[in-house]
Amino acid sequence: MKIYIKFSILLLAISTLTTSCVSKKKVLYLQDIEQIADNPANTNYNISIRANDLLTINVSALNPEAVAPFNQPLVGRTSIDGIVQTAQQLQTYLVSVDGTIEFPMVGTIALSGLTRTEATEKVKELISKYVKNPIVNIRILNFKVSVLGEVQRPGTFTINDERITVLEALGLSGDMTIFGDRKNVKIIREIDGVKTYGELDFTSSSIIDSPFYYLQQNDVVIVSPNQAQIQSSSFNRNTSVFISIAGIIISVISVLTRN
Repeated sequence: MKIYIKFSILLLAISTLTTSCVSKKKVLYLQDIEQIADNPANTNYNISIRANDLLTINVSALNPEAVAPFNQPLVGRTSIDGIVQTAQQLQTYLVSVDGTIEFPMVGTIALSGLTRTEATEKVKELISKYVKNPIVNIRILNFKVSVLGEVQRPGTFTINDERITVLEALGLSGDMTIFGDRKNVKIIREIDGVKTYGELDFTSSSIIDSPFYYLQQNDVVIVSPNQAQIQSSSFNRNTSVFISIAGIIISVISVLTRN
């Protein structure tokens, strides 16, 4: 009986060491969210065009023939069954390291550092020398963000509308795991070859006012493991299995010793 008591105490001690209670203050998001109602909305989500961005520029006007030189012509595609199909191909432009593109008829255009709206107005003004009242639509094709660390589905995600918050990025990755450190999420950002980073506390609504709340192209979100997960990494992950087996053995010994 004494052996049974000793083993029980030992199992209880091991269980206490290998499990921990997590305070809700370390898990819940935006715990002071009521403060948001009194603050003006953060509209800092204008994305600037950078070197190595891949752009599509579509030009239209009342006279389609007038803008034809500025758009890629229709090309034929041959399908698997041998039928030739015609499809509109989007013209793509890679922003060079010096922040420029080469555009038909116009020549070299410097776009780096401009927002999409500013770039659209600039291209529109240049094309207006050749076409009356042109309509210009510019999009960034390579707008992607990466989410790594303690999330359900880490990976790189393509953003079609060029506007995403860090909360939405976590949603794409399936949210943080219970082991993610919500008080210290890092955002790595590179602009013109210069890397910078920010740290966000997801338990506080102050993240909404952060310049890193709205993500930019090629941002990397890193969710670090919390202290409990770091500590647990030093334990054998089969500890719970061993405890269960030991419990069964103790029960058997207890039954045998009683008889």
